[in-house]
Amino acid sequence: MSRSVQVFTLPVRVYFQDTDAGGVVYHASYVNFMERARTEWLRSFGFTNAGLIKELGVVFVVRSLKLDYLKPAVLDDLLHVSAQLKEIGRSRITLHQTLSRGDESLVEGEIHLVCVTLDTFKPVSVPDVLREKWKKLV
Repeated sequence: MSRSVQVFTLPVRVYFQDTDAGGVVYHASYVNFMERARTEWLRSFGFTNAGLIKELGVVFVVRSLKLDYLKPAVLDDLLHVSAQLKEIGRSRITLHQTLSRGDESLVEGEIHLVCVTLDTFKPVSVPDVLREKWKKLV
């Protein structure tokens, strides 16, 4: 795992469970890989999803995502899944994510997350402690 000022990258190996019968990564598996990278991206700032829930009573949920599938990944590929913060709104953040194999870009995505409270699932402001760390990235 690495995090530069702008882009976080997580290596992910493609396992049999991620593929269809032909050994090609199933389209929904890319969403799982991206979720894993976002979780580790958050952790790289010293926060966990469990910690946000327990300490702040909030969680980030996917509001929308757009994925462009450019090339397939296959069984046993080593992929690099990136997460890059593009925008911070009052309650929403936008990330750009990519999956690559070496220099080949396989999937590109834009993900909109909304910060919500656990009790009502209504949008609330991104916690200041996160906003302060993230505003340096955009």
